[in-house]
Amino acid sequence: MCPTSKEKAQNGNVKRLETRTSSLETEDSDLLRMMNRPRPVNIERNRSFDERSFSELSTTLSPPRISHIFDFLDTTYSPGRWTGSPRSACGYETHPMVGEAWEALRRSLVHFRGNPVGTIAALDHSSEELNYDQVFLRDFIPSALAFLMNGEPDVVKNFLLKTLRLQSWEKRVDRFKLGEGVMPASFKVLHDPVRNSETIIADFGESAIGRVAPVDSGFWWIILLRAYTKSTGDNSLAELPEFQQGMRLILDLCLSEGFDTFPTLLCADGCSMVDRRMGVYGYPIEIQALFFMALRCALLLLKNDDEGKELADRIRTRLNALSYHMRNYFWLDLKQLNDIYRYRTEEYSHTAVNKFNVMPDSLPEWVFDFMPCRGGYFIGNVSPARMDFRWFCLGNCVAILSSMATPEQASAIMDLIEARWGELVGEMPLKICYPAMESHEWRIVTGCDTKNTSWSYHNGGSWPVLLWLLTAACIKTGRPQMARRAIELAESRLMKDHWPEYYDGKHGRYVGKQARKYQTWSIAGYLVAKMMLEDPSHLGMISIEEDKQMQTGMKRSASWV
Repeated sequence: MCPTSKEKAQNGNVKRLETRTSSLETEDSDLLRMMNRPRPVNIERNRSFDERSFSELSTTLSPPRISHIFDFLDTTYSPGRWTGSPRSACGYETHPMVGEAWEALRRSLVHFRGNPVGTIAALDHSSEELNYDQVFLRDFIPSALAFLMNGEPDVVKNFLLKTLRLQSWEKRVDRFKLGEGVMPASFKVLHDPVRNSETIIADFGESAIGRVAPVDSGFWWIILLRAYTKSTGDNSLAELPEFQQGMRLILDLCLSEGFDTFPTLLCADGCSMVDRRMGVYGYPIEIQALFFMALRCALLLLKNDDEGKELADRIRTRLNALSYHMRNYFWLDLKQLNDIYRYRTEEYSHTAVNKFNVMPDSLPEWVFDFMPCRGGYFIGNVSPARMDFRWFCLGNCVAILSSMATPEQASAIMDLIEARWGELVGEMPLKICYPAMESHEWRIVTGCDTKNTSWSYHNGGSWPVLLWLLTAACIKTGRPQMARRAIELAESRLMKDHWPEYYDGKHGRYVGKQARKYQTWSIAGYLVAKMMLEDPSHLGMISIEEDKQMQTGMKRSASWV
């Protein structure tokens, strides 16, 4: 069949579409008879944050193996709980912002064949939409957590099913085929009122600014699948063969053997939330922390069959190496900073202290004043002759939640945030990275990107969505008062400013010069932070406790005989 004009991407490539006229649609009624709805499981909200065994999440019914599981999405029952404002866990009315936030979040819902399948990036009709009218996988995460915490899991289930189906599409950028396990960056539902049909079009990076595939999407998908399972107590979805295969495809991309001598994941610039050129190519902290988290979630979700056991062994081996590498080489505190300051270079042999041949003269002046006496953080990047000393919020918070950081390192990260509150939090939580690049460095590293000027957007801008990650990290480390202080700052301005995407300036004082209003993940991030602070047991969805069996030491290189 020849593609129609609607089936062609803007760059001229043909995209595969999913339409309402699918031949599998006739099987929906049969699937409903074959599929048993899982029995509800009551999860105690006052349980410890410690990881409960995965078997405890099992339901009493296991659905039969079925074909075409993805099309079950189209007839999924929805309880219709999309109106109303929730009360707090304590029974009193919450902050006035909460009601408006829920209304805005529900307005952002996207439906396909009558069922909600995600939330669009922003509802700002005053600016050019570009791709802000699409459902982004990474953007949907705080929305999904908000719905799970509010007892509305159906939209999350629908989203997981739909994106898993999109993973199976053939993915090409020009004449190059992407890996089989790549998840889309985003998708869009197109409604045709004339033909009374709906179409889904997905973007795997071939339409993105910079044409970079999203490395983080697959990791967030696994993390969300585990959050859904943890929240609902329903492990039947994750145990379906299609979901097991989806996880294996994602992990096969990352666990394959090659020339790299590091257990970290080599990535291009612009492959994650920092989706423009910002000098984070190589081994960015955000990707390594998400990689670590996804590996740990996968261990809890994979079935104990032959394929699952083989992959679990590979995961454990990688986790041991990755945790050692990150905790030793990415970690920076006052002692480590002083050691780097005194590094010798051109060291050969496995006994080298300066393993990556980093020049002490490359230490930026700002880091000496930024580093407090008590505190530390995982730096932005480590590779041969290069250490990116910038502080990145998402990577450090996920390091805490995944327990990639030791308890001592987690406390040190929170000490640093508290000591540098003015720089990292300021008047609107929270800096995506610190500090900003300026003048010549900005020109070289960003390619003169006018959106990433100093203290704007990814270059030192303040992003309200990060509030939920900070709150989760605060709760896990026993510092809820820090989260409360940050939430109060957000409540003083967010609603009055119409929920912008980001803020500009050294202290986050100004609404971002190109920030969209009614940015969905700014809204959802606030709701998740509020609900977690009111009911800390929600933390269990996105936090994993330290694995005591994980090796903390490492022998010298196996190549040394």
